[in-house]
Amino acid sequence: MHGRKSGRMKHKMEVIAMITCRNYKHELGFNDDFMKVRDFLLDLGLNDVSPLNYDWVRWEWVYSLPYQDKENLFRFGIWEDEGKIVGLACYEDGLGTVFINLHNDYYHLLEEMFDYALKHLHKDGVLQVAIPDNVKELQRIAMNKGFMATQQKESDSVMEIVPDQLSYKLPEGFIVTTLDETHDLYKYNQVLWRGFNHEGPAPVTDKDIEERRVSLSSPHSDNRLKFAVMNPDGDFVSYAGLWYDPKNDYCVIEPAATDPDYRRMGLCRAAIYEGMKRCHALGAKRCMVGSSQEFYYTIGFAPYQNRTYWTNKKHAR
Repeated sequence: MHGRKSGRMKHKMEVIAMITCRNYKHELGFNDDFMKVRDFLLDLGLNDVSPLNYDWVRWEWVYSLPYQDKENLFRFGIWEDEGKIVGLACYEDGLGTVFINLHNDYYHLLEEMFDYALKHLHKDGVLQVAIPDNVKELQRIAMNKGFMATQQKESDSVMEIVPDQLSYKLPEGFIVTTLDETHDLYKYNQVLWRGFNHEGPAPVTDKDIEERRVSLSSPHSDNRLKFAVMNPDGDFVSYAGLWYDPKNDYCVIEPAATDPDYRRMGLCRAAIYEGMKRCHALGAKRCMVGSSQEFYYTIGFAPYQNRTYWTNKKHAR
């Protein structure tokens, strides 16, 4: 598969462009291909060049988590035009669910990328493809290949950042801090464990704490933009991680969580608002989050776009 040429004509040009398809480099860690893909996904977000199917933050955040299948990363497909990435077919957790990411000028590659995913990224013949609802051409391709839309969806929401509208009030004794100011992996571990609805104290083996450390170690993770709310006892009880790259005009929330014992107190709102103000000072004009939860709408976010999962499951043999 490595180095195959598609030989298609590039849109808006009179010359034939030899576009190559290759595999992602099978090297663990934040390697050269990791950075190239990250920059490609970042560029897709510039001025809404292409529907955000799998943004650079999701790429970087998930890559640093233990649950992602690292053994099959080499199956990711990369399409390049004269060495510059123009398309990517990848999964998040593991084989069987695919995201197709493509610059608008190369939409003639959609069917080739879909076929690649069907051949190389399925799980036991079954494949789900996340398709933005406004990419009708990809929907048509999926339908023609026997795929059907499911009820499973993902949503993105957006909020313009107006600092004067980001006021909040914390209960007495609670404060907002950052992981730069209060770098405690045990407290970070606990708030994410509880915030994602696990019962009891978080496990604190060396492996657990190392995994939390790695989750904060990606090249563009900035502890100055990771916000936690501490209760009067000094425990982290709410958390919002923000990401921002000055090349783009938006910041992203990933992840956000609150201990169930401390919900409906305005704590996550405070963490998010503080993060948005900090990102605005760095140049961000809007904030994105991969969610349609009512909570985000109550604090000022609005729907941005949706993706629907299409599947061939009923046709798999």
